[in-house]
Amino acid sequence: MTATQKTIPGEAAKAPVWRTVANQFLSRPLIVIFVLSIVVASLISPAFLSTRNVFNLLQQSSIIGIISIGMTFVILAAGIDLSVGSVAALGGMIVAILCQDQWPVALAIVAALAAGALLGLAMGSIVALTSVPSFVITLGGLVAIRGLTLLLTDGRPVFGVPEELKFLGAGFIGPVPVVGIIFILVTIAAAVFLRLTRAGRYLYAVGGNADAARLSGVPVMAVVAMTFVVCSTLAAFGGVLLTAWLEVGQPTASAGAELTAIAAVVLGGTSLFGGKGGVFGTFVAVILLSILSNILNLAGVSPYFQQITTGLVLVGTVLLNWFIARRAAPMA
Repeated sequence: MTATQKTIPGEAAKAPVWRTVANQFLSRPLIVIFVLSIVVASLISPAFLSTRNVFNLLQQSSIIGIISIGMTFVILAAGIDLSVGSVAALGGMIVAILCQDQWPVALAIVAALAAGALLGLAMGSIVALTSVPSFVITLGGLVAIRGLTLLLTDGRPVFGVPEELKFLGAGFIGPVPVVGIIFILVTIAAAVFLRLTRAGRYLYAVGGNADAARLSGVPVMAVVAMTFVVCSTLAAFGGVLLTAWLEVGQPTASAGAELTAIAAVVLGGTSLFGGKGGVFGTFVAVILLSILSNILNLAGVSPYFQQITTGLVLVGTVLLNWFIARRAAPMA
């Protein structure tokens, strides 16, 4: 090796700070798109960054955000749950029906969450005990649970939501929406669980390599079932909050929520192959999707083109993540 080819000690440290920061920033396309979206929205409407609008965005994002946090658990374990929209509708209907029957609000919410947990346990157990892909099992759940929801009231909505329940979905503490506070708390609790508990570490291990995790003594089947329980419980909770916000139990609510949730999780950097990602990325992605919708509404873009634009942003971000990961991977 010649003198000109030798690496000078400390040479890397002499790289400009701005270049290091820029490289780190550009290595996270979600953050880049998030910041650019805020800048564009601010240019289109100076009121975009007003306190009122920021909290409105948080409120609009929170219900699908809570459902997406649950979806993150399943995808981290290399699964998929297509039933969350139906589970959310069922949870919302259960709480509306029980409140109409004069049940205490807290007890009605617990019943709705318990129903979601039981459905998640049923689907998760089937996935864990068999080799049937979770896509197929939860696709059946999507159809069957929606049918059960419609059966409860013969397809009719349920009115008469009590004030205590309305507060959870449409109430405010000062300028901050209660549902937004719940979304933030759910995200923090999920992050703590995933990063600081043994069960959370097991989940990443199962998603990364289930066979290796099994050989290491990880209870793979229990972990897989647990992810579906968490996902369905949070989906039912999202349905409860939607009923509280709309002030009506609607059996057709949350149709298509599963696709939005999956999009948010993937956009947030969680790998569909499992073992990589987290809920904070999902949180940012959910807010980003709301910002994009807000920008397109301000620009007067047709709802049909909004769907096209959102889809292109999703695909573009995933491809950028793939390209960056490929460049960062060591050469064989």
